[in-house]
Amino acid sequence: MIRVLFVCTGNTCRSPMAEAILKNKNIAGVEVKSAGVYASTGQDASMHAKNVLVENDIVHNHHSTPLSAKEMEWATHIFTMTEGHKSAITRSYPQMIDKTFTLKEFILGDKYDRDIMDPFGGSEGIYRETFRELQELIDELVKRLKN
Repeated sequence: MIRVLFVCTGNTCRSPMAEAILKNKNIAGVEVKSAGVYASTGQDASMHAKNVLVENDIVHNHHSTPLSAKEMEWATHIFTMTEGHKSAITRSYPQMIDKTFTLKEFILGDKYDRDIMDPFGGSEGIYRETFRELQELIDELVKRLKN
């Protein structure tokens, strides 16, 4: 069983979209969750994130989850949206370093910027850009996880 945990800041934009994209692929043997390094419990996904998911025929019922040891222990793979998120995890939980990567690092390697743009506070168009980036990365992630 592969258990993927996507991590961002508040768990209302990037990581819920990433979770929804991967879950929507309905891959047998893959479970998906998301959390935020500074999330509060139970917040809905942002309105723009929900709208962009609906535009892409993805239904996702989301309530934010603060990142905790429980979620990280559950995961076989932890994918963060930025280098800062990864650093926060590995500083506080050094035992998680072997399974924690920025999503871009895991897919593209070390040659590229490792951060996915935070759409928080931006227009719906910015959310669409972030969604497209996540979708492309997750398509590649699926290929990697299958191998």
